[in-house]
Amino acid sequence: MRLSECPWRRVCDTERRFVDARFARAASTDRRLVFGPEALLPLFELAVRVVALTERKPSYCSVPYVNVRQDMSRFDEDVRTSPMEDTGQEARIDRRTWLTGAVSLVGATAAGLLTPALLPAEEGESVRPTHVPGRSPSPYGVRAQGETVQRLPTATHSLTPHHALHGIITPSALHFERHHNGVPSIHPDRHRLLIHGLVDRPLTFSMNDLVRFPSVTRTLFIECSGNSGKEWKGPTGKTVQETHGLMSTSEWTGVPLATVLAEAGSKPHAAWVLAEGSDAAAMTRSLPLEDVLKEALLCYAQNGEALRPEQGYPLRLVIPGWEGNTCIKWIRRLKLSTVPSMTREETSRYTDLMPDGTAKQFTFVMEAKSVITSPSGGQQIEPGFVEIRGLAWSGRGKIAMAEVSTDGGKSWHRAQLQEPVLSQCHTRFRFGWRWNGDETIIQSRCTDETGYVQPTRAVLVAARGVHSFYHYHAIHSWKIDRRGTVTNEQV
Repeated sequence: MRLSECPWRRVCDTERRFVDARFARAASTDRRLVFGPEALLPLFELAVRVVALTERKPSYCSVPYVNVRQDMSRFDEDVRTSPMEDTGQEARIDRRTWLTGAVSLVGATAAGLLTPALLPAEEGESVRPTHVPGRSPSPYGVRAQGETVQRLPTATHSLTPHHALHGIITPSALHFERHHNGVPSIHPDRHRLLIHGLVDRPLTFSMNDLVRFPSVTRTLFIECSGNSGKEWKGPTGKTVQETHGLMSTSEWTGVPLATVLAEAGSKPHAAWVLAEGSDAAAMTRSLPLEDVLKEALLCYAQNGEALRPEQGYPLRLVIPGWEGNTCIKWIRRLKLSTVPSMTREETSRYTDLMPDGTAKQFTFVMEAKSVITSPSGGQQIEPGFVEIRGLAWSGRGKIAMAEVSTDGGKSWHRAQLQEPVLSQCHTRFRFGWRWNGDETIIQSRCTDETGYVQPTRAVLVAARGVHSFYHYHAIHSWKIDRRGTVTNEQV
């Protein structure tokens, strides 16, 4: 009997089509490939058909001298050792050996299908990573295939996805952006920092000069004063990325501003310093000298590597706890003076409009604030245990306490603060809760080490009105309906 007439060939083809069809269905639905006991029944039926077919056929059939599968090594060995005539004809084996190999192959196939479920292979992905060598080391790391969390960009800023992050450090690539006229391209070898005005010795520093000074590393949050600003008018953002995405925490490394200014020396009557950036907007802010000399840093590194261009490369100012616009990026000039310079960014911008129509200037410090990041807007939960997670921070120091309400503020429960708890830094909190499926509102509030308690929206609006845009730090609310859908709500 020729190979095309062999019943075993027909059985192999049937089995192959069966398995291929299962893989095709799994790939088309993007689901796990799972073979239950009912799926294996046709394979065992194939084994029965092999027995039945061989009972009706001659005791010898023609098969090619090939290694069909490693699991049929005994079958192959029998072929190799069987007598062969040097006539150009195909090798012949007896029915017992052939039947044993057939049943063995079906059994091996069934065993293979009972191994842990396989995912359809994607581009660049190995279905069995333990059987295929991985890629070689690379010069710069990349995140894993399938990890797609990203910032939410607009024309002037991009928002950090806090709902998808862990811990307190924001990856540099996900740190929020805020630009006033785009990101400049600056070569570090040509960048200079000028210190002049009411100083004893006007000086210019290169990046090499600054890096030689003793460095300081601190983990600090930076928050744009416009973070949550649209919430003044009502519940606007749909997700926590939209409502609180203009804040991030990084590990900042640089030289204390006081160290550099000491080299130039300041005149006794110098009270303010004008900081100016190298961007196309020439972003400038007037800063009280006495305050910035305490903790301000001239930073050249973020999270262990050089600043990213959008974060001020090669040099930026970081003032712990102050609004983000004072942390001038691409800083090129510091001018000491007796009075503030009253630039555009501190008159028509970055002032707080009060209920009586006046504008409050130089509100630098970001007050205590918190938000629940999970569950939060756009997410879905199910009845049962839910761990409520969030972030709390204050520009005035450490977070002393975080609390959670699961009934719209009627009662409050103390949440657990997750170490480390650092000054002027994001602090993680968590609270275990069992949701019963009823509609409710969850909230968080925090208290900093000065005793300041995050206010309700009603208290904040009573003091500030609703015509401002900056420094919104009221308690934030998320509504959970009976379907488990989470949406932005104001109470």
